Amino acid sequence: MCSSGLGFAICLRLIDELLSHSDQFERLHLTVTARSKRKGQTTVSRLEHHVRNDFRLADRVSLQFEIVDLSILLSVRALASRLKKSLPRLDAVILNAGIGGFTGLHWPTATWEVLTNFSRATTWPTYKMAERGSLTQRQCSSSSQHVGGGPLRSPGASQHHVREPPLGNIFCANVFGHYMLSHYLMPLLSASGRPDDAAGRIIWISSLEADQASSFSSSDIQSLKSPIAYENSKRLTDILALTAALTATRSSTNQYFGTRGPDPRSNVKMYVAHPGICATSILPLRFGLSYAMSAAFYLARWLGSPWHTVTAYSGACAPVWLALSPQSQLDQGEAESGPGKWGSATDLWGYDRVMRTEALGWGCGGVPGEDLSHRAGRRPGASDLTQEERERFEELGRDCWQQMEDLRLEWEDVLDKADPIDVSQI
Repeated sequence: MCSSGLGFAICLRLIDELLSHSDQFERLHLTVTARSKRKGQTTVSRLEHHVRNDFRLADRVSLQFEIVDLSILLSVRALASRLKKSLPRLDAVILNAGIGGFTGLHWPTATWEVLTNFSRATTWPTYKMAERGSLTQRQCSSSSQHVGGGPLRSPGASQHHVREPPLGNIFCANVFGHYMLSHYLMPLLSASGRPDDAAGRIIWISSLEADQASSFSSSDIQSLKSPIAYENSKRLTDILALTAALTATRSSTNQYFGTRGPDPRSNVKMYVAHPGICATSILPLRFGLSYAMSAAFYLARWLGSPWHTVTAYSGACAPVWLALSPQSQLDQGEAESGPGKWGSATDLWGYDRVMRTEALGWGCGGVPGEDLSHRAGRRPGASDLTQEERERFEELGRDCWQQMEDLRLEWEDVLDKADPIDVSQI
């Protein structure tokens, strides 16, 4: 879980909602991750201060900080190793941390979109500029350098080089690093700790902007050729989560999760949520423009948008709900309406709630013919799901899962030949 912005808000909201879920959880242990020791310790201090302000939480919440850089796979593996030694189980892993890769705004397009279609411009913008084809630094070689400049190998490590396949920076930070971490943590997630004996949950944090990635293709799964790598990475998380339990992907998911048992409670579940539209620092804006962005988001909400949560705390509504809800409640929702993408939404006055969200090629639950024409917050131009679209989505899910597993196994082989890293230098 990330240590700032939405990640911090998720931690805060998990703590606050512990009291209302006392029948589910008596205690809450949060593991907070960050790329730097200073940032992580500051985050934990802020959370500890919040806990101390409510005497009812004082003996029920414990916090742990760990360093990880999701764009460095050896760092991801090292974190998983430490967690497997220090924790007996994990009830939920919330995969939030990520990068946008944005370099700025295309101001003529931004101005035109805001003036001609304000709702779309503030919900599904097309005017963000981003880097293209950016790769991570070398993962395993002795020449590898962390983004901060320090060597990644441990003192005394050998000087051999390992041949590495290309690895997209945004793809790794937003998807593949999380994907590898969750696989490593499967033993902890499989260890039941919930009152209903359910296994743990993997919760991806996606975005409304995933629906802008209509050109996403499994042939460029890392989006190295695409100018919208961020949106494509969120599209990929939607596909992975929504097809994880389908028969079409079973050969790959059985390999990833481990063989699925006959008792569904023993199987780790995968879900996807999004925070709506909240003001975070993922888009680099100057100080004054950040205020203008927040004001525009409030205006969009007052004009009827359910998705403009504006604050990160409201944006944390859906992922926290997925983390804390009884398994029977989630299972019933999927049995009635199919696997869904769960979004944080608000009313005019900012009272937040969880709301199913239409996903491109899947609808709200993978149900062909479902009439969504009167649904609030629908993307302009969206159409009801057809059987052909559903079948294409399943095929895309099968291809993506297979490629992700092939890539995971390829990188496992690379990492097995690599020198260990000195985590203290990250």
